[in-house]
Amino acid sequence: MGKSLKILLANPRGFCAGVGRAISIVEKALEKYGAPVYVRHEIVHNSYVLDKLRRKGAIFVESLDEVPEDVPVIFSAHGVAKSVPKKASAKNMTFIDATCPLVSKVHKEVEKYFKNNQHIILIGHRGHPEVIGTMGQLPKGEITLIETVEDAKNLTIKAPDKLAYATQTTLSIDDAKDIVAILKKRFPSIKSPPKEDICYATTNRQNAVKMIAPKCDYVVIVGSNNSSNANRLVEVAKKYGCLQAYLAADEQKINWDIIKDEVSVLGISAGASTPEFLIDKIIQKAKKIFDSLEVEEISITKENMSFKLPKIK
Repeated sequence: MGKSLKILLANPRGFCAGVGRAISIVEKALEKYGAPVYVRHEIVHNSYVLDKLRRKGAIFVESLDEVPEDVPVIFSAHGVAKSVPKKASAKNMTFIDATCPLVSKVHKEVEKYFKNNQHIILIGHRGHPEVIGTMGQLPKGEITLIETVEDAKNLTIKAPDKLAYATQTTLSIDDAKDIVAILKKRFPSIKSPPKEDICYATTNRQNAVKMIAPKCDYVVIVGSNNSSNANRLVEVAKKYGCLQAYLAADEQKINWDIIKDEVSVLGISAGASTPEFLIDKIIQKAKKIFDSLEVEEISITKENMSFKLPKIK
């Protein structure tokens, strides 16, 4: 009897509306201005997407100082500090903001809190571009970043009755929930965002992985190492019943020897910046390795979110 494998595909997975919008902005800018078009920071965190855009003429840099005069520059989907467009304007640069609208929502929230004389606690990962951008919406010292439950327990605040919190959009739902619970217990008057900051795509992808993880011997999350939401999916899979959960950039980075020898049910999902063709490649590879392959999609919801593109002048 030949070796068989069942694949459980989590759905939703892969591209979200904010990522699709950001990629379209770069493509439209290339059509409008011609190559090269500069992008401050990786437009999204996926190496395949970036390589495709590089071939079309996009150049990714970390500083506006790397952008030549008279060449348009795009700000990544993760958002930027207010100082960045201010500097671009001072240099008479043409710039296009590809910040995800759901990240922009968080930016508006922290500004509103600030105007109401509230100190903001931001729950997020230090050094992540989204966190840098959100903290850069306000003067230094007006936002305090915390990352863990321990941070929330040890937090000292001068005016505990004038507090509000916001979160990075790509956090683990469960981890954020635990941190928020401690903040609310310690600071009962703390203001919550009017609507959840963790974005719909992060929430849906994590919930879909929660559904498949207990049924799988092994879970592969397809995404790049620097993708926050992809890394969170690995953590969720482990927490919800599949300790053998790993991040892989593509089908070549998967340990097929272990899967062939030890796995009968393989779970697959992908971070919000991962193109679907990478999932297709994994399935094609599995077809070559196994005598019998069954693919079942486990769907928890259908996404129909879309965002308008900014006007590219």
